[in-house]
Amino acid sequence: MRNILYSMVFVILGMSNTIAQIKGDWKGKMDVQGTSLELIFHFTQNDEKIEGTLDVPLQGAIGIPLSTVSLDANQLSLSIDQAGIKYTGTLEKNKISGTYSQGGMEFPLLLEKTQITKPGDTSLVSTKTQLQDLIALDKGNFSYQVEDYFARPKTSGFQLSPNGKYISYREKDEKNKRHVMVKEVATGKVVRAIEEKEELIRGMGWINDARLVYVMDQGGNENYHLYAINIDGSSNIDLTPFDDIQASIVNMLKEQKDFIIIQMNKDNKQVFEPYKVNVNTGAMEKLFTNEDPANAIVGYEFDKDGNLRGYAKMLNGINTQYFYKPSGADKFELFHTTKWDETFSIISFNYASSNPDEAYVLTNLESDKTSIVLCDLKTKKIVKEIYANSEYDANLISLSRKRNWEIDFVGYEGEKVVIKPISETFTKIYKNLEKQFGGYEFSIAGKTDNEDQLLVVVQSDKLYGKYYHYDTKTGKATLLVDLMPQLKEEDMAEMLPITFKSRDGLTLHGYITLPKAALNGEKVPLIVNPHGGPQGIRDSWGFNPETQLFASRGYATLQVNFRISGGYGKEFLRAGFKQIGRKAMDDVEDGIQYVIEQGWVDKNNIAIYGASHGGYAVLRGLTKTPDLYKAGVDYVGVSNIFTLMSSIPEYWKPYKDMLYEIWYDLDNEDEAAIAKDVSPLFHIDQIKAPLFVVQGANDPRVKIAEADQIVKALREKGVDVPYMVKYDEGHGFGKEENQIEFYKAMMGFFSKHLN
Repeated sequence: MRNILYSMVFVILGMSNTIAQIKGDWKGKMDVQGTSLELIFHFTQNDEKIEGTLDVPLQGAIGIPLSTVSLDANQLSLSIDQAGIKYTGTLEKNKISGTYSQGGMEFPLLLEKTQITKPGDTSLVSTKTQLQDLIALDKGNFSYQVEDYFARPKTSGFQLSPNGKYISYREKDEKNKRHVMVKEVATGKVVRAIEEKEELIRGMGWINDARLVYVMDQGGNENYHLYAINIDGSSNIDLTPFDDIQASIVNMLKEQKDFIIIQMNKDNKQVFEPYKVNVNTGAMEKLFTNEDPANAIVGYEFDKDGNLRGYAKMLNGINTQYFYKPSGADKFELFHTTKWDETFSIISFNYASSNPDEAYVLTNLESDKTSIVLCDLKTKKIVKEIYANSEYDANLISLSRKRNWEIDFVGYEGEKVVIKPISETFTKIYKNLEKQFGGYEFSIAGKTDNEDQLLVVVQSDKLYGKYYHYDTKTGKATLLVDLMPQLKEEDMAEMLPITFKSRDGLTLHGYITLPKAALNGEKVPLIVNPHGGPQGIRDSWGFNPETQLFASRGYATLQVNFRISGGYGKEFLRAGFKQIGRKAMDDVEDGIQYVIEQGWVDKNNIAIYGASHGGYAVLRGLTKTPDLYKAGVDYVGVSNIFTLMSSIPEYWKPYKDMLYEIWYDLDNEDEAAIAKDVSPLFHIDQIKAPLFVVQGANDPRVKIAEADQIVKALREKGVDVPYMVKYDEGHGFGKEENQIEFYKAMMGFFSKHLN
């Protein structure tokens, strides 16, 4: 008996020692068609089980989970099932000699144990203890905690199958993984169709009645792949199984239910080309070749039958050429040439017309604001104007595929979204919904092919959202879920639309979210929140978890749609070109002055927070008007326009001239001088206020160096700069636990510096 026990102990110890040998980082290189490809495996131990991930730095792939890892004596075997990757090797001290196989090809691969450094300067990052100390500063008898606003709903993302027999939705488990579930409406039976593992499911939808499509990248690197899977979770395939690509859906092909049209940059990283893909087999056909990467095609127009009817192409970086193939023609003809910031976009062909060249078009070629027109693309003449608004871009239209493509409604977004019902059928639906949900914004989130069932989302500035299942025959709306029942409407803050004049006479719009104390006459601290983009993006009325969290702590939030924001016409957009960090920031400051004059906020208690361009605006604000702000939070923000432009992703490079026109032409001596003048990194001596910097390590747009350089420079100057980095995130945090930690730390930071 004693000998048996000794033998068992030695076996366990031997296994543990072998696992101890394999734990850690292993790096190797292999030659693939003349390219030296570096692979990095990371092995960890979970009980007596080995788990691991793979990085392929050259392809921007980080943290690919291994499907299986086994170690028998000194023989290592691993696989990544979705990519068809296998590796077997022999462990000898700090080396593993073996064979890597994928797609029927085999390569010798020697792995050597190494120590992998993380992106950026890890010595700058605040420790876990330092961040916890910051979080602990958020003290008070608050009715709601950060989790109440930012913990994802238990169920969300509801979608109807085309035939209406199923409803798909996301369901969160105890580990914050949001799996895709499919419920059979008639029986109530629920199955897990897609399991979310290490990588987030970034989006999903129905292809047909039996198959779903979903999107994933690697650690936030934005190299999106498209996957298709049956509703019972079987036959899961990567529709885009290529390295270092970004893919997206162009057309769902309702008339050909086993196919979709996608675009990806497989053959040239700078340009996207369309493919027709069989969603059952993955077989694909290239539909068009982009033969002029220097003047990249930036949009393809397919009709409902999958025929390529037109495409838009960049010309010399700042103009757009539109090519169209009229019915009966053999080739594409140049339709017109416009500036890149002018709009001429086909919404849909008019399939109710006998004229195959008739289409609904969104355009501002003859006006400042975009309008919806019916256009004969063969004769290049406008048949009639469908809808326009004198103050805002008209851009909303819905057609009924079931009812011979008649127009259901048109609309625009002003202070709030405005819908104008058109068809008799939709007018009846709209009036019924208005009767049931008056005082709230409601929108159609989905419908069946027969249009007998709708998904309706009801929201407001105080209501996060409720999903209703609507029967068009009976007019009955059945509640599916209240997404955030823990947040009571009566406790939420009001978001007020505001309008004011800029210092040079522009009419500006925005929103102020006010805690109850401000409505009762108290002057409260203010958080200024410039939006990202900046071009073509705008802030909107509705429930905003950030501003509601701020209000729960007694802070007002100001959001200004400064010049260059979208929705207000092309002249307002153009007014912000080459004014980023200058007049665009003046607009924000003018908004601050306006809300101070209204008596809502304490002019001596103002902070600024933003993400992406908003993060840049934080840094610019702290350098441009250093006495205005008591604190700033920079979330994935730009600190140096020069390094931003020199490190853009490959697929942004065709737009470089456009970026130069929006921001500043760095090849022009005068404009480069302006860019330097408005790049915060060169003016850190102006910063007085403490700053909290937050960054995703895998961000492909605003690289971690942007954050590192500002943190290092300010700390050398003696400024208080806590620095949070997440190594499994990109341009903004997607994982719930990371979001919650960020907002908790931000609340602690504001509690420390606003009073």
